[in-house]
Amino acid sequence: MLLTTTPSIEGRKIISYLGIITGEAIMGANIMRDIFASITDVIGGRSGAYEEKLQDARRIALQELEERAARLGADAVVGIDLDYEVIGQSGSMLMVSASGTAVRLE
Repeated sequence: MLLTTTPSIEGRKIISYLGIITGEAIMGANIMRDIFASITDVIGGRSGAYEEKLQDARRIALQELEERAARLGADAVVGIDLDYEVIGQSGSMLMVSASGTAVRLE
């Protein structure tokens, strides 16, 4: 399965559009990660714990997108857009959504 943010795939002709599909991942943050991230904010630097959680959420959203495309019989998903949101009452949840168009290629 080819996944791309571009609207087409160079050298391949799209023969049918199967529809817009999405994949989502919502990840909760935990108290220890929040404490260490707060310290990192104060002293500067990167928050490895949050970066890892963000990478996991992105991987899950794209995997879900790919699975939905496969169920439609797609060869690729084009025009993928990734969106990131913080949700929940206290902003304690991270949501990553991936959307794109499932297509069949010649």
